[in-house]
Amino acid sequence: MPPSETSTQAGPGSTESLPDAVEAGAFAESPPPRAAHPHATRNLVSLIAYDVIVRVGWIFKTESVIMPAFLDMVAGPGWIRGCLLVVNRFGQSIPPALFARRLSRLRLKKRSLATWTVAMGLPFLILAGVWSQVGSAPPSWTAPLFLLLYGAFSCCHGLNQLSYSTLQGKLLPVRLRGRMMALAASSGSFMAIGFAWWLMGDWLQTRAGFVPIFAFTGVCFALAAAWALALAEQPDERAGRAAVVEHPLRGAWNVLRTDGNFRRFAAVVMLSVFGTVLFPHYQAMAREELGLVGGNLMIWVIVQNGAVGVFGLIVGYIVEHYGERRALRLAVFGNVVAPLTALALSGVAPEVGRKWFWLVFIPLGMTPISLKTMVGYTLEIAPEHDHPRYLSTLSLCLAVPFCFSPLVGAMVDWVGYEQVFLGGAVLIGLAGLLTFRLIEPRHAHAEIH
Repeated sequence: MPPSETSTQAGPGSTESLPDAVEAGAFAESPPPRAAHPHATRNLVSLIAYDVIVRVGWIFKTESVIMPAFLDMVAGPGWIRGCLLVVNRFGQSIPPALFARRLSRLRLKKRSLATWTVAMGLPFLILAGVWSQVGSAPPSWTAPLFLLLYGAFSCCHGLNQLSYSTLQGKLLPVRLRGRMMALAASSGSFMAIGFAWWLMGDWLQTRAGFVPIFAFTGVCFALAAAWALALAEQPDERAGRAAVVEHPLRGAWNVLRTDGNFRRFAAVVMLSVFGTVLFPHYQAMAREELGLVGGNLMIWVIVQNGAVGVFGLIVGYIVEHYGERRALRLAVFGNVVAPLTALALSGVAPEVGRKWFWLVFIPLGMTPISLKTMVGYTLEIAPEHDHPRYLSTLSLCLAVPFCFSPLVGAMVDWVGYEQVFLGGAVLIGLAGLLTFRLIEPRHAHAEIH
């Protein structure tokens, strides 16, 4: 029986021979699930196509390069750059927690996916219109407006990801999820690279180029929403939709309280995500310490997205053949390399650092893959009817490190990039070590069943 077909309530007397996480209640029997995944192949293709279109739009708003570069242009200090991630993660964490119960009751989740994907594009279309009017001399309210619109996008993206991950758990059997990660990451990344190479270089030559950049992103998200409706989804029955009834925040607390393995997983998540907190500061470091600007932004996003494609193939293969835990461990340890590479390049001669700084963005390609493995691991340790609650709990855990993002940005201004990147590398390395204390869900199921 696959992991998605079990419940979070352990049966009596089951704690003597099962792993610790099973003692916590992660793998006991749930109400009978649907018999099969009758349209798994069609949905695999549709989800990959959806992911490819989103990825093409996403490369034009990369959080590690494009978004902080735009904010630096209209604002400046490191703490404001750090606010970008606070706004981002707040939107991706709190709204999903509040929406999880409603999503679990929806008969067709693909409608939620389509709705929130369209909504993701609207802030960028508005931003493109505003920038077309004020780009030559942006007023003081440009930065607050940008953060407000980016916050709206982040809320919609959080709800989008909750819908997408829930659909993935509903429509695909466990072993197809690794295949989907590999194919979607590789094909999406290389398609995105083609569009970036074709369009982004010219657009980044002037400040006015952010108008087509933002507009292109919004249009891509709208196209992806139309594709989401092509998914072949069976309506959920009322009995299956009634499982999650508690208050969303109380539900997250109950997951952490009752599931020991998820508590350890939450520690891994919160420590490793400090690598993402460093995202906006790589391009700032290159600009301030090495004098790299302009066309380098395009090269960096291409390198990073190419790395996403390659790492997606590797990690997807590991997920399919060896399970989510091993893939998660590889992804977390891979995240350590980026800050260490930046530290190494900051310690060499400036001309050498300028020549090779693009290398930093290769390991940064592991960051979105690590987030996907976190979602995949959550889907395997949670029962299918409880996926929204577990996924929203994951989102809340992801949010905790981002509360420190403005402080990290201020520390960059106070003590420099080197100390901040070194501290981030230590925290990520500790997260990697903690993965050895997690269970492998497929092995746990083999023991039970």
